[in-house]
Amino acid sequence: MKEGMFEINGLDELKVFAEWLAESLRNGDFVALVGNLGAGKTALVKAVCLNYGIVEVNSPSFAIVNEYYGERLIYHLDFYRIKNAEELVNIGYYEYVNSAEAIKFVEWADMFPNVLPPKRIEIKIEYIKETKRKIFVKRYE
Repeated sequence: MKEGMFEINGLDELKVFAEWLAESLRNGDFVALVGNLGAGKTALVKAVCLNYGIVEVNSPSFAIVNEYYGERLIYHLDFYRIKNAEELVNIGYYEYVNSAEAIKFVEWADMFPNVLPPKRIEIKIEYIKETKRKIFVKRYE
C-alpha cells in the first residue's frame, strides 16, 4: 500500500481514493481513522464499502460497532463516546481487532492509542474546506 499525502477535491476524487484503498485492503487489516468532527471519516468508510457491494453504512457513534456484510466483512467501530479503555472490553473490541476475516475501521482511533494493534494502517483526514481534504496514509508494521 502506498503511503503519503493525498489531496482530495470533491466526491469524485474521494470515490477514486476509496476505490484504491478498497483494492489495497486485505482481510484482517485494521484501519485507524483520525480527524476532527466533520472531516469525513464515515464518508470514507461509506465510499470504501461501496466497492464491496455494501450500500447501507451508518456512523457507529451511537451503536459503537456496526457490522457490514458484502463481498468483504467490515467491522466499523467508533471511539468517540467511549469514556475509558475498560469500556472497550464490554463492547468486544478485542474480539473485533483479532478477527482475521474482517477489515476493521475505527473512527477516533487516536482517543485510545494504547489499544491499537501495532500492525495497522493509519489514515488522518484533514478538513481544508467544504469540498477539499488532505488525507495522510501511513502503514505500521
